[in-house]
Amino acid sequence: MARVALILGGARSGKSARALALTRPPRVFLATAQALDEEMAARIAAHRAERGPDWTVVEEPLELTRALAAHAAEGRCVLVDCLTLWLSNLMAAGRDPEAEAAALAAALPALPGEIVFVSNEVGMGLAPMNALGRAFRDAQGRLNQTIAAVADRVEFVAAGLPLTLKDRP
Repeated sequence: MARVALILGGARSGKSARALALTRPPRVFLATAQALDEEMAARIAAHRAERGPDWTVVEEPLELTRALAAHAAEGRCVLVDCLTLWLSNLMAAGRDPEAEAAALAAALPALPGEIVFVSNEVGMGLAPMNALGRAFRDAQGRLNQTIAAVADRVEFVAAGLPLTLKDRP
Protein backbone atom coordinates (compact mmCIF):
# COMPACT_ATOMS: atom_id res chain seq x y z
CA MET A 1 0.00 0.00 0.00
CA ALA A 2 1.36 3.42 -0.99
CA ARG A 3 2.27 5.97 1.63
CA VAL A 4 0.57 9.14 0.41
CA ALA A 5 1.47 12.75 1.25
CA LEU A 6 -0.41 15.88 0.16
CA ILE A 7 1.47 19.19 0.25
CA LEU A 8 -0.81 22.23 0.01
CA GLY A 9 -0.02 25.92 -0.29
CA GLY A 10 -0.58 29.08 -2.25
CA ALA A 11 1.33 30.26 -5.30
CA ARG A 12 5.08 30.52 -4.62
CA SER A 13 4.57 29.32 -1.05
CA GLY A 14 7.38 26.76 -1.15
CA LYS A 15 5.10 23.75 -1.52
CA SER A 16 7.02 22.22 -4.46
CA ALA A 17 10.35 22.64 -2.66
CA ARG A 18 8.85 20.99 0.43
CA ALA A 19 7.53 18.11 -1.66
CA LEU A 20 10.97 17.63 -3.25
CA ALA A 21 12.52 17.49 0.22
CA LEU A 22 10.20 14.62 1.17
CA THR A 23 11.37 12.39 -1.70
CA ARG A 24 14.31 10.04 -2.03
CA PRO A 25 15.68 8.03 -4.97
CA PRO A 26 14.58 6.24 -6.99
CA ARG A 27 12.13 8.97 -7.91
CA VAL A 28 9.62 9.74 -10.63
CA PHE A 29 8.42 13.27 -11.30
CA LEU A 30 4.90 13.10 -12.72
CA ALA A 31 4.25 16.50 -14.29
CA THR A 32 0.71 17.60 -15.10
CA ALA A 33 1.66 20.99 -16.59
CA GLN A 34 1.53 21.72 -20.29
CA ALA A 35 3.81 24.36 -21.82
CA LEU A 36 1.04 26.23 -23.61
CA ASP A 37 2.83 29.60 -23.50
CA GLU A 38 6.33 31.02 -22.91
CA GLU A 39 5.74 31.83 -19.25
CA MET A 40 4.64 28.27 -18.46
CA ALA A 41 7.56 26.87 -20.46
CA ALA A 42 9.91 28.98 -18.31
CA ARG A 43 8.27 27.71 -15.10
CA ILE A 44 8.63 24.11 -16.27
CA ALA A 45 12.31 24.70 -17.10
CA ALA A 46 12.92 26.23 -13.66
CA HIS A 47 11.31 23.25 -11.94
CA ARG A 48 13.45 20.87 -14.04
CA ALA A 49 16.59 22.68 -12.91
CA GLU A 50 15.52 22.39 -9.24
CA ARG A 51 15.15 18.62 -9.49
CA GLY A 52 18.53 17.53 -10.79
CA PRO A 53 19.43 14.51 -12.93
CA ASP A 54 18.33 11.63 -10.67
CA TRP A 55 14.66 11.88 -11.63
CA THR A 56 12.62 9.98 -14.19
CA VAL A 57 10.23 12.54 -15.68
CA VAL A 58 6.76 11.57 -16.92
CA GLU A 59 4.44 14.17 -18.41
CA GLU A 60 0.74 13.37 -18.14
CA PRO A 61 -1.80 16.20 -18.21
CA LEU A 62 -4.99 14.09 -17.96
CA GLU A 63 -4.57 10.37 -17.22
CA LEU A 64 -3.07 10.76 -13.75
CA THR A 65 -4.56 7.62 -12.20
CA ARG A 66 -3.31 5.48 -15.08
CA ALA A 67 0.16 7.10 -14.96
CA LEU A 68 0.43 6.46 -11.22
CA ALA A 69 -0.54 2.82 -11.71
CA ALA A 70 2.18 2.51 -14.36
CA HIS A 71 4.97 4.18 -12.36
CA ALA A 72 4.31 3.49 -8.67
CA ALA A 73 6.52 0.70 -7.37
CA GLU A 74 7.75 -0.62 -4.05
CA GLY A 75 10.81 1.37 -3.00
CA ARG A 76 10.06 4.20 -5.47
CA CYS A 77 8.70 7.67 -4.78
CA VAL A 78 6.40 9.39 -7.28
CA LEU A 79 6.01 13.16 -6.95
CA VAL A 80 2.90 14.57 -8.66
CA ASP A 81 3.20 18.29 -9.37
CA CYS A 82 0.50 19.35 -9.40
CA LEU A 83 -3.13 18.45 -8.79
CA THR A 84 -4.21 22.03 -9.53
CA LEU A 85 -3.00 21.92 -13.13
CA TRP A 86 -4.43 18.42 -13.50
CA LEU A 87 -7.82 19.78 -12.41
CA SER A 88 -7.51 22.68 -14.84
CA ASN A 89 -6.67 20.25 -17.65
CA LEU A 90 -9.66 18.05 -16.75
CA MET A 91 -12.05 20.99 -16.76
CA ALA A 92 -10.68 22.31 -20.07
CA ALA A 93 -11.16 18.84 -21.59
CA GLY A 94 -14.78 18.70 -20.38
CA ARG A 95 -14.17 15.80 -18.00
CA ASP A 96 -15.90 15.30 -14.65
CA PRO A 97 -13.45 16.42 -11.94
CA GLU A 98 -15.34 14.79 -9.08
CA ALA A 99 -15.46 11.41 -10.83
CA GLU A 100 -11.75 11.67 -11.72
CA ALA A 101 -10.85 12.63 -8.13
CA ALA A 102 -12.91 9.75 -6.74
CA ALA A 103 -11.21 7.30 -9.12
CA LEU A 104 -7.78 8.61 -8.11
CA ALA A 105 -8.56 8.37 -4.39
CA ALA A 106 -9.96 4.85 -4.82
CA ALA A 107 -6.83 3.70 -6.67
CA LEU A 108 -4.29 5.02 -4.15
CA PRO A 109 -4.62 2.34 -1.44
CA ALA A 110 -3.73 -0.41 -3.92
CA LEU A 111 -0.60 1.32 -5.25
CA PRO A 112 2.88 0.46 -3.92
CA GLY A 113 5.67 2.82 -2.86
CA GLU A 114 5.37 6.46 -1.88
CA ILE A 115 3.34 9.16 -3.61
CA VAL A 116 3.67 12.87 -2.87
CA PHE A 117 1.05 15.23 -4.31
CA VAL A 118 1.44 19.00 -4.63
CA SER A 119 -1.73 21.08 -4.79
CA ASN A 120 -2.74 24.71 -4.47
CA GLU A 121 -5.02 25.96 -1.75
CA VAL A 122 -7.11 28.43 -3.74
CA GLY A 123 -10.03 28.95 -1.37
CA MET A 124 -8.44 31.45 0.99
CA GLY A 125 -8.66 34.55 -1.19
CA LEU A 126 -11.41 36.66 -2.65
CA ALA A 127 -14.34 34.96 -4.33
CA PRO A 128 -13.73 34.82 -8.09
CA MET A 129 -15.74 37.30 -10.15
CA ASN A 130 -16.99 34.80 -12.74
CA ALA A 131 -18.78 31.46 -12.72
CA LEU A 132 -15.86 29.51 -14.20
CA GLY A 133 -13.50 30.85 -11.53
CA ARG A 134 -15.93 29.93 -8.77
CA ALA A 135 -16.47 26.46 -10.25
CA PHE A 136 -12.70 25.93 -10.37
CA ARG A 137 -12.20 27.15 -6.79
CA ASP A 138 -14.94 24.85 -5.54
CA ALA A 139 -13.67 21.85 -7.52
CA GLN A 140 -10.13 22.45 -6.22
CA GLY A 141 -11.39 22.52 -2.65
CA ARG A 142 -13.27 19.26 -3.14
CA LEU A 143 -10.26 17.63 -4.85
CA ASN A 144 -7.96 18.62 -1.98
CA GLN A 145 -10.43 17.23 0.56
CA THR A 146 -10.79 13.97 -1.38
CA ILE A 147 -7.03 13.35 -1.51
CA ALA A 148 -6.47 14.57 2.08
CA ALA A 149 -9.01 12.01 3.30
CA VAL A 150 -6.92 9.10 1.99
CA ALA A 151 -3.47 10.66 2.55
CA ASP A 152 -1.23 9.55 5.40
CA ARG A 153 0.37 12.98 5.67
CA VAL A 154 -1.00 16.43 4.82
CA GLU A 155 1.01 19.64 5.15
CA PHE A 156 0.19 23.27 4.45
CA VAL A 157 3.14 25.42 3.37
CA ALA A 158 3.23 29.21 3.79
CA ALA A 159 6.35 31.37 3.37
CA GLY A 160 8.38 28.20 2.93
CA LEU A 161 7.34 26.86 6.32
CA PRO A 162 5.41 23.57 6.54
CA LEU A 163 2.57 23.10 8.99
CA THR A 164 1.51 19.49 9.55
CA LEU A 165 -2.26 19.07 9.32
CA LYS A 166 -2.34 15.26 9.40
CA ASP A 167 0.27 12.62 10.13
CA ARG A 168 -0.84 9.01 10.24
CA PRO A 169 2.05 6.62 11.07
